[in-house]
Amino acid sequence: MAQTKKDTQLLNAYLIVGEDELKRETVIRRLRQRLEKMGDLAFNSDSFNGESADGESIVAACQTLPFASDVRLVQVNNVEKLKKADQELLIDYLADPNSSTILALVAVKLAKNTRLYKAVARLGKTAIIDCAPFGRKQLNDAVRSMAVSHGVTFTPGASAALIDLVGTNTVALDSEIRKIALAHRGTDPVTDGEVMAAVSRTAEVKPWEFVDAFAARNPKRCIYLLHRIKKTTPYGLLSMCITRIRELLTVQALVARGNVHAIPKVLNVPDWKVRSLRQWAEDFSRNELVGALKRARDTEFAMKSGSDPDDEFVSWMLTTIKRPPRN
Repeated sequence: MAQTKKDTQLLNAYLIVGEDELKRETVIRRLRQRLEKMGDLAFNSDSFNGESADGESIVAACQTLPFASDVRLVQVNNVEKLKKADQELLIDYLADPNSSTILALVAVKLAKNTRLYKAVARLGKTAIIDCAPFGRKQLNDAVRSMAVSHGVTFTPGASAALIDLVGTNTVALDSEIRKIALAHRGTDPVTDGEVMAAVSRTAEVKPWEFVDAFAARNPKRCIYLLHRIKKTTPYGLLSMCITRIRELLTVQALVARGNVHAIPKVLNVPDWKVRSLRQWAEDFSRNELVGALKRARDTEFAMKSGSDPDDEFVSWMLTTIKRPPRN
């Protein structure tokens, strides 16, 4: 009884799980649109919230026969917040689900080793719908795709600026893109200047964004981000930059030894970050990095000896990432 009689491509239950809110909303919207072609959902759908619902009510809704339709939809948001006993009732139900009901379980996070996750997974390969958030590069591409769906195009700089201002919440990003699209005139792409003029900053700059710009020797972006970091002191930023310099020195040493494959293990970083670390390491000479560490010692001493910590840090940062004159 794992599939509906009407449409053998649909399973009787899905787990829509992941931190990307827009992805989750999109999956639910498409599921509803598909089911609406099979019958009137106005009389054949129920929605529950795991924070307040009980398992008996959810199962009863799932066992209810559809009215003037071949299928019912039962949606449970925040299913991970259901009490254990109520989750167990769902697990029992999933062992023999009603063939005329589609149960959509929606969660921000639900571990793969939980009994509920495994119970849904047993229904089929497509039962788990991953809504994990995009990585930074993927998010840039996603923002530009969202823009096209709203009838405009974004330059790479515009998408990067929007993420800087709004953050990584895709629902908020999509909302801002919609506003920009409505105000945009002409067929030229939306630029970063247009985005910065139209959108107010709502996202807090993360210190790692600054450290990445530092490693990329991008002084303009460093200054831009530095003025928007609220919670990290110049002492904290100096420490993080020193750590990054040591990482780049380690990468240089491993590359020189022909031991590139050891970088993720030695630095305890994911494989996807190795490419950026190598690019940044190649953009510095070893003498530059060693010199930066020596100056960092003097900078920290000055910061703790009465000099303005912000001024000292900015001076060290700009000196470190300034490119040497070309011969």
